[in-house]
Amino acid sequence: MIFWRVKSLDAILATAEKKSLHRSLGVWQLTLLGVGAIIGTGIFVLTAEAAQKAGPGMMIAFVIAGFVCAVAALCYSELSSMVPVSGSAYTYSYAVLGELIAWMVGWALILEYSVAAGAVAVGWSGYFVGLLNNASLGFEIPYVLANGPFAGGIINLPAVVICLLVVGLLIIGTRESAMFNAILVAVKIIALTAFIALALPATDMNHFDPFLPLGTSGVVAAAASIFFAYVGFDAVSTAAEETKDPQRNLPIALISSLLLCTLFYLLVSAGVIGAVGAQPLVDAAGEGLAPGSREMAAQCKSLAAAGQQPVVCSHEALAHVLREIGWEKIGNLLGLAAFLALPSVILMMLFGQTRIFFVMSRDGLLPEVLSRIHPRFKTPYIVTLVTGVGVMAAAAFLPVGKLANISNSGTLFAFLVVALTVMILRVRDKNRPRPFRTPMIWLVGPLAIGGCLILFLFLPMDAKLVFPVWTGIGLIFYFLYGYRRSHVLLGIDTPSGGENLIEPIRSLADGSDETEVKVK
Repeated sequence: MIFWRVKSLDAILATAEKKSLHRSLGVWQLTLLGVGAIIGTGIFVLTAEAAQKAGPGMMIAFVIAGFVCAVAALCYSELSSMVPVSGSAYTYSYAVLGELIAWMVGWALILEYSVAAGAVAVGWSGYFVGLLNNASLGFEIPYVLANGPFAGGIINLPAVVICLLVVGLLIIGTRESAMFNAILVAVKIIALTAFIALALPATDMNHFDPFLPLGTSGVVAAAASIFFAYVGFDAVSTAAEETKDPQRNLPIALISSLLLCTLFYLLVSAGVIGAVGAQPLVDAAGEGLAPGSREMAAQCKSLAAAGQQPVVCSHEALAHVLREIGWEKIGNLLGLAAFLALPSVILMMLFGQTRIFFVMSRDGLLPEVLSRIHPRFKTPYIVTLVTGVGVMAAAAFLPVGKLANISNSGTLFAFLVVALTVMILRVRDKNRPRPFRTPMIWLVGPLAIGGCLILFLFLPMDAKLVFPVWTGIGLIFYFLYGYRRSHVLLGIDTPSGGENLIEPIRSLADGSDETEVKVK
């Protein structure tokens, strides 16, 4: 039965050892990788969407989303310390739930990383356009060329351009060093710290009333969307094969990066609410307008024509807040920080996806051609091009909120499977060494599963529908290709044609020219 075509943990570890990636990342580099992947469009842009859904109650939404990620991170930590190889949730589920579920998880992770990269590109576009508008350069991108159809435009051209540039960098081979990545993370942290220091003193407590303008359902709906602000911590586990002492360093990096980002998010959301207010726009019946909808875009245009721009209408929420409270130059600098730093998040999202592609190809479930390397640049150019086209299409025509929600649907499924996998392994393989044990697993595991289910149910309907459609497409591909070519079915531990499956993508977190691949 294909559902239980399982690749054992011992076989997974043996496969990784025969063709493994060079271990060069320490706990500090991993934590920076996590913070760099987490802090991005979620806090710089989706703050406006959270405010539209929950008003000041978005602070609770950040706590809810952070809690669900925290319990999922504890489950990730146990698995990543037990199975320190690339592949993240895909690899874990292959060892416990079987090949079919593993394929579905890997396919969901492809959706997560691809659409997340598109969402970050749209968020970057908002800050880029804002910088141009406030720089007095006499040049302004027309509205129809800076927004997709859902926002009343034609195409988001800046988002397409930044995707094209990042894809080009990945193909020719980036030389991201530990120092460069640390600088980009520092830029984002300094920008958020400056925002907190300037916005909190301007707090007007009246802005917190009403605290729940759209009720508790609005808070949970905001949590389902703002969950995207935490997506990225699992990218740490995709670098497991490149981690020194992974049993110790992976869990520390996962939890540390998540806690650090949660603290920033709460302080930033308090600053936004206190400084300028965060009440949602409503229709004639008093119902909140859907973020990213044509109706909301029309009402925002009307308010802008009247000289008003509430934070829920802004495409660059944090920079907008600082300008509103008299810190225009600092607001522009914050916009510049987002402009400089967000492309690195796109790079990391695509980096994470290529790791998933690599491991799925190594297991024979995806064609080897997808991992074929460029003869000159020594990078997996075909998979990068295929991914890039999809990311550019999404960024060109969809608003950031819709992209984030679609990405969340795949992420929540993957997190749910990870929590389930940990609990099954506790029963089935109780004697296997666990350098990190999830505390109170029979409480934490069900909380993670329940939290993921609840947040999924509160996603917008279109995001919930995309996931089963995407899964259906993936299952068709699996039964047409992967089912018959699976290395587990064929009884091979490592793929043939070794060179074509090598992934010498330049590491985003170490200083080497390229990731070393050992073929024994």
